[in-house]
Amino acid sequence: MNTATLRIHQAAMRLFADQGGTSVSVSDVAREAGLSRGTIYNNLDEPADLFSSVCDTVAEEFTSSILQATKDMQDPAEKISAAIRLCVRRVHEEPHWGRFIARYAMLEPRLGSFWGTMPAEELRRGLASGRFRFHRDQIASITASAGGATFGAMTLVLEGHRTWRQAGSDTAEIILRGIGLSLAEARNITQKELEPLPRMTVFDAA
Repeated sequence: MNTATLRIHQAAMRLFADQGGTSVSVSDVAREAGLSRGTIYNNLDEPADLFSSVCDTVAEEFTSSILQATKDMQDPAEKISAAIRLCVRRVHEEPHWGRFIARYAMLEPRLGSFWGTMPAEELRRGLASGRFRFHRDQIASITASAGGATFGAMTLVLEGHRTWRQAGSDTAEIILRGIGLSLAEARNITQKELEPLPRMTVFDAA
């Protein structure tokens, strides 16, 4: 994806986040991106598919950034906690990204698909090692709960009801306790300092 296409996707994400709907005009995207209409047409195969393309890019970029941030963590509980907390933190750092996710997560399963990948694998790993305690057939329900709780925490931050630290740590603690960790251990893990998500080329804050 070249620089112009990245700018187009960034601009479209901001417009979708602010305006709602699943379509935006080429003129609005060009104005938001600071590009000409001709550049928009030259860099998009089909402008009508822009919403779908933005959803794909947001989902892929978020998954890549979380995997990068947690690649050196060995404890499955720590990795699950970090995924939740870093997602909530990003809302604070990039409100347009957060508003886009919050607005469309229920409409577009792609935006929540991450929770069925790395977190599900870490749940299986923790269960096999005895780190976690739950029934194996509950993994899908747990990941759905974790994703839904994280989206809820993001909304709390966007609306100013909780700080990203409070909302992220509380949500991660609740999930960890639900899969078998003690209050003290869950709290210890969810209070650890984390580096922010790696700054990716796509969707850097404008």
